[in-house]
Amino acid sequence: YDRATPVGKTLPITLEENVWIGDRAVVGKGVTIGKNSIVAAGAVVVKDVPANVVVGGNPAKIIKDLDSSVEGITRIKLFEDPEGLKNLYDQIDQYTLKNNSSLNYLRSILFKNKTH
Repeated sequence: YDRATPVGKTLPITLEENVWIGDRAVVGKGVTIGKNSIVAAGAVVVKDVPANVVVGGNPAKIIKDLDSSVEGITRIKLFEDPEGLKNLYDQIDQYTLKNNSSLNYLRSILFKNKTH
């Protein structure tokens, strides 16, 4: 057997602008994912996906239509304002760590229970 030759016909996969592909999703050969669309984790995409939709399942079907009039935030837009991004991450850190204290840390070490 010649294992260097591809099996069957190969076709390119096209991902348009601002497409998200979830973990373990499979996109078949020759498929185009439309602009601003989201492929759910574990989805198996065998047909073209239109723009501004969320697809999921096996085979992937449209789960939700996204409002095309709402401007999406892309990674490029996030990094246009580095100072603003830093402030956003600082706020997220403050929110997630607000209940941390030295006393709670000592409690977690000295009085371990099933939640620690």
